[in-house]
Amino acid sequence: MARAGSAPVTGLKKTGSMSEFWLISAPGDKENLQALERMNTVTSKSNLSYNTKFAIPDFKVGTLDSLVGLSDELGKLDIFAESLIKKMAQSVVEVMEDAKGKVQENLLANGVDLTSFVTHFEWDMAKYPAKQPLVTVVDTLAKQLAQIETDLKSRTAAYNTLKTNLENLEKKSMGNLFTRTLCDIVSKEDFVLDSEYLITLLVIVPKPSYTQWQKTYESLSDMVVPRSTKLIAEDNEGGLFTVTLFRKVIDDFKTKAKENKFTVREFYYDEKEIKREREEMARLLSDKKQQYQTSCVTLKKGSSTFSDHMVKVTPLGNPDRPAAGQTDRERESEGEGEGPLLRWLKVNFSEAFIAWIHIKALRVFVESVLRYGLPVNFQAVLLQPHKKSSTKRLREVLNSIFRHLDEVAAASILDASVEIPGLQFNSQDYFPYVYFHIDLSLLD
Repeated sequence: MARAGSAPVTGLKKTGSMSEFWLISAPGDKENLQALERMNTVTSKSNLSYNTKFAIPDFKVGTLDSLVGLSDELGKLDIFAESLIKKMAQSVVEVMEDAKGKVQENLLANGVDLTSFVTHFEWDMAKYPAKQPLVTVVDTLAKQLAQIETDLKSRTAAYNTLKTNLENLEKKSMGNLFTRTLCDIVSKEDFVLDSEYLITLLVIVPKPSYTQWQKTYESLSDMVVPRSTKLIAEDNEGGLFTVTLFRKVIDDFKTKAKENKFTVREFYYDEKEIKREREEMARLLSDKKQQYQTSCVTLKKGSSTFSDHMVKVTPLGNPDRPAAGQTDRERESEGEGEGPLLRWLKVNFSEAFIAWIHIKALRVFVESVLRYGLPVNFQAVLLQPHKKSSTKRLREVLNSIFRHLDEVAAASILDASVEIPGLQFNSQDYFPYVYFHIDLSLLD
């Protein structure tokens, strides 16, 4: 039988341990259980690893030949599951762009950190009944992971579409008065509209030239309406002024303004277009609030975030108009919290990770039966190496203690030129005992 129990089998503390685990098994007869005890004693005294019994239930086993094909299938499913959870972990990073320090606390399995889940692993009998044939259990896991991947792809596509639209919005909302959108700055009252003869222009004036502008704008060309200028917004470099004049002198006014280092911004007030752009901005911000964690997400620009690059543009004379360049945090002070995308990622990351560790357990079971034969009788143990520098020594200890399980494999570890008959993969991955690697460094 596959021996149960998840209690620690050494007294070592986990402090400073790596996020790497070695999942091994040895036959469950008296001789090999004594070998496991020797392993625990040596690794404990040498402070090489923290060891925990890894409980795996007994499954219905057909013929050994049928397990060979299942072993290959589980190997592929293992790779697929690990790749999937890494993609999901990276998606959490993207969603929590402005709160990367809190990413790890959102990558949980059954509400606990990943290390705790692995070291206290218990087979989920309700979800994956051990009474079912092995092939059925594997099929259930495969279908579950395939569905999560399908959902992730559709949500990622939606994420990328919204991200692109938000980046376009960002480009419009960034920059200075020369380049940014003006739809959130100007209002209808700033312009003379529906006049056959008059038109209102917008002029960007450097801050040091405000006085010069006020003294000279009426005389820059003929037919400028006196006292028609008004400062409606400013940024760090200058201000946006209105000026009203007759349509026939537009070209002359632009030329004279340029000579005096005043820049006429090409903008004509179109109420329908302004309304459409404002509605688009509101819709995108609403979509962002609904999809993402509103309190954390900003868009990246280069290596920084959106808010780092915004130019503060202050509209004047209209207290109801929001400050252009206002951060999303200020705009969205209400309704902060987790968006549905982050909630979905957290729930399904947990599900995928749990499935992955169950796959690891199945691989140990199948490989142990193939190695040690029927009836099923083996003990699985989870080792967590304490330091990267100790892994070589830990491997030597294991190979020495379990050398008797496969003398040829043990010899090949010492001499890479020794070939193992019938081995389908690199001998560097093969040891006298059953071995599988678990790496929880999902964000590296």
